[in-house]
Amino acid sequence: MSTSYKSPLHETVETTQTDFWNDSCSIEELTYAIDNGAVGATSNPTIVLNVLKQELHLWKDRLNQLINENPEWSEVEITWKIFEEIGVKGSELLLPVFEREHGKKGRLSVQTNPANYRNAAAIVEQAIYFDTLAPNIQVKIPVTKAGIRAIEEATYHGVNINATVCFTVPQSLAVAEAVERGLKRREAEGKPVDDMTPVCTIMVGRMDDWLKVIAKKKQMAVTPGYMDWAGVACMKKAYGIYKQRGYRTRLLAAAYRHHLHWSEFIGGDLILTIPYNWQRQFNASDVEVKERMDNPVPVEIVDYLYTHFEDFKKAYDEDGMPVEEFDSYGATVRTLRGFIQSYHDLQALIRDFMLPDPDK
Repeated sequence: MSTSYKSPLHETVETTQTDFWNDSCSIEELTYAIDNGAVGATSNPTIVLNVLKQELHLWKDRLNQLINENPEWSEVEITWKIFEEIGVKGSELLLPVFEREHGKKGRLSVQTNPANYRNAAAIVEQAIYFDTLAPNIQVKIPVTKAGIRAIEEATYHGVNINATVCFTVPQSLAVAEAVERGLKRREAEGKPVDDMTPVCTIMVGRMDDWLKVIAKKKQMAVTPGYMDWAGVACMKKAYGIYKQRGYRTRLLAAAYRHHLHWSEFIGGDLILTIPYNWQRQFNASDVEVKERMDNPVPVEIVDYLYTHFEDFKKAYDEDGMPVEEFDSYGATVRTLRGFIQSYHDLQALIRDFMLPDPDK
């Protein structure tokens, strides 16, 4: 690494078209990330729960104030209010980036209620509301059957979406097409689109995780390391199609498990949303910062995954899954269950403030 760069991640963003975001809205973590070149951040119920736990000293007084000032609010209202405020606080740190980049970068992603994954109208209503919280908000919508409808509608209403709970090529293409429909509807009515920056997340690590679950269930003996390429392969396949078709949505890699989820994407016109601990690990590594996005995944690995895992075939093929199957895909189910559980765990934490356990 040249001494003119603060870190490998800083070198990545300074020497290539690849951007990175902080995969958290923690003040401490986001400050570190911005200092190393990050131009965005994200949140979800799991992230906000962890932020609240680790930065409770920053939010304890505000929580008590909300509870005392709103005597009729349930834990649900308190939870969403603090959820919003934590996201807005993170967006404030990114506002200088947003202004410097004229709105093209510097956004904070806030996730809609994961429990509404089947209700397009509820997702759209919350997305439009979240869009009013700050000028640089990006709204996360799950790539379910209802989510695809919501992505088009929210885009039409001018919301900058971040499609989440997405792992596969067919999901990412459905997102891009939904965004295009929403943008074209806006253009037909003379509404602005130049300031919009839609993104589609592919949770590459969770794709790897799902194949490992399948392999364990079936007691498969898979060559070590092969399953670590599944998410990379899906991302590179989707990226090529996006570029070929000229979609206005930008791809984003999430759910980090190893350095390939950074190193193999260097040079691509995409975003890497990296958790703080992985940022520290990458920045302490000796992995060379060089463009690898156009390097194909070894053909023997893709062929093996394709022939041994039906769910990789579904994920990798352009037409591997219809929209109607998105909700039942294994990685989707696992991730939605985790997000919904974190949402309920977040409510439980708020409940401890509203109704402290008298037995403790």
